[in-house]
Amino acid sequence: MLSVPTLWTVFVVNFLALGLIWAYVARSYPTFGAARFWTASAFAAAGGAACAMFRVVMTDSLLPLLVAGTLMVFAACLAAMGIERFFGKAVTWRRTALTTAAAFAGLAVFIFAYDSMQMRILVYTIAQVIPFALTLKLLLSPENGRVSPGARLAGIVACVLIAIYALRLVGAVVQPGEYSFLRFNAGQSFVILLMVFLSMALNFGFLLMAMDRLRNEVADLALLDDLTGVGNRRQLVQRLTEECARSGRSGEPFALLVIDLDGFKSINDTHGHAAGDACLQHFALMAQTRLRPGDMLARSGGDEFCIVLPSSTLREGAMIARRVVEVCRADAEQCTGKDIPIAVSVGVAQWTREIGMHPDRLIAAADHALYDAKKSGKNGYATYEPPPSPSAEALALLEQALRKRA
Repeated sequence: MLSVPTLWTVFVVNFLALGLIWAYVARSYPTFGAARFWTASAFAAAGGAACAMFRVVMTDSLLPLLVAGTLMVFAACLAAMGIERFFGKAVTWRRTALTTAAAFAGLAVFIFAYDSMQMRILVYTIAQVIPFALTLKLLLSPENGRVSPGARLAGIVACVLIAIYALRLVGAVVQPGEYSFLRFNAGQSFVILLMVFLSMALNFGFLLMAMDRLRNEVADLALLDDLTGVGNRRQLVQRLTEECARSGRSGEPFALLVIDLDGFKSINDTHGHAAGDACLQHFALMAQTRLRPGDMLARSGGDEFCIVLPSSTLREGAMIARRVVEVCRADAEQCTGKDIPIAVSVGVAQWTREIGMHPDRLIAAADHALYDAKKSGKNGYATYEPPPSPSAEALALLEQALRKRA
């Protein structure tokens, strides 16, 4: 059987290693706020384990036991705060401070004022379980339609840890003195080693969560235009393909706007490319103020933008086009001095059964309307009206005429 000092040494080394890993992650990805909480949690747990080892090896004082228990509870609260930060929830220190202070007070009372191991275990168990129990919903609930494998692993490990603490509490009540973390038997040694393994598994789940989030962020960046921050051509084609498939199944149309900045080449030639880039950024900001939730603005290349309008008819697309043109006109009227007015031409097209699963056909139709808007004097919009398909009667008359001629 492993000795008590050896087990606590394993605890200390384990949490120090985890703390160093999370410190490296936090340093490498400064915007990943959850890593800082998990770093602090690992080092706090290492400190708590070191205090417990000091109590066993160096002194008979119960003060290290109080410090160890408080630090372990504080570590659990920090880990829970990291989970909340990861999922974008508001992080408050009040709950952590209250939980840690209550654990400290409870342990102090039942160590120094009224020596009761069962009550110490009860206070410690409740203080350890509360932070993890409050984060289980975050870990096990789907995010964007799916549960992260890392979050699922962390949630399962948290449930196992809660179960172990609960069983330990029951054992302490049934057999007093046999379930102290400072006096071990073979069963206790196995449980402690299991908890070391589970702490590693919990942090491995956190690491998988971080990897999944960072991978998604990289994938999102691959779909964004570097200059304007809106979607790029890849995201536009992907979205159009999805909308075509959706409309093909439901028969519900959607609309596409193709937008071109009028006279953009002369802006670059006269004011320089930096001014041209500023115009593109400014237009993207203005256009987004006229869109509805669910609409998507993308820069398809150069000075050309597209707006995808889900579940919209040609008429609704024309309304959005008018809004975009009007906001550009209003902004141009307010230009003074060296301000560069922006004018746009917009082509509007609607998905039809004939377009089917071919986004390029819809883009071509909107481009045709854009050309009409340019011919009409620019700084306006035009809609694409597909040529009417011949009716059944017309086709029958044409076939009859062809037969007579034959």
